[in-house]
Amino acid sequence: MALTGGDVVLTREHDGRVAYLTLSHGKYTVVTMEMRRLVAERFAEIDRDPQVRVVVVRSDGQHFTSGGDIAGFMEVDPIDLTDLGQDVTAPARSTKPVIAAIDGYCFGVGLEMALSCDIRLGTPRTQLALPEMNLGMIPGSGGTQRLARLIGLSRAKFHIMTATRIQAQQALDWGILAGLYDDRDALYAEVDALALKMAGFSPAALRTAKEVLDRGVDGPLYTGIELERKAYSMLRATEDFAEGVKAFGEKRTPNFTGR
Repeated sequence: MALTGGDVVLTREHDGRVAYLTLSHGKYTVVTMEMRRLVAERFAEIDRDPQVRVVVVRSDGQHFTSGGDIAGFMEVDPIDLTDLGQDVTAPARSTKPVIAAIDGYCFGVGLEMALSCDIRLGTPRTQLALPEMNLGMIPGSGGTQRLARLIGLSRAKFHIMTATRIQAQQALDWGILAGLYDDRDALYAEVDALALKMAGFSPAALRTAKEVLDRGVDGPLYTGIELERKAYSMLRATEDFAEGVKAFGEKRTPNFTGR
């Protein structure tokens, strides 16, 4: 069955503080319906684990992913597709910061998953696309909305309505990618270093920053600023902030606990 196959492997490193989700399904990492479900299940497990502070999404194929298993959609009843995207967009709902390490193709559902992550890094061979127009379809897992908010309505219309790929340097210039690295080894090394750095920050501050940015950007400026003010006041009362101030005065690395 086209609906099944592939895996989403969860591993933990750096004393369990960094969780790695590795998409695994051949050279092109084709995402099946089963893999979609696994993404949601893995993130549910990660969100229940207070030890995990940062999440990295990557692939063990030659490409991050060429997209979904197209034939599999014809095996799903249309009514069951109304909630499509609630699974692969789990990174956006996670309270943890999520980094996507993108090497090679990142098409269709793969790009929609990456857009739901907080930080995206790539290589010169990274290519991004929402090519559903070639199938007589549109993106169905948040791609139209997230891409338009990230690069602007005009650019999003062009790339979605013409199924045109976005090259690595263009993605960097437009802010889809936050950095480019020479090759996969360099990319994964940088992602690992960044994840370890972020794992040393306050989990409460990271969670709050993600929520304020995500919630505030879709509302009026004054609403976002008010949300920021209230979140700042809340963090003032945390043990982590007190520890951060104390460590700064003592010229040492703070030991944040998330409290």
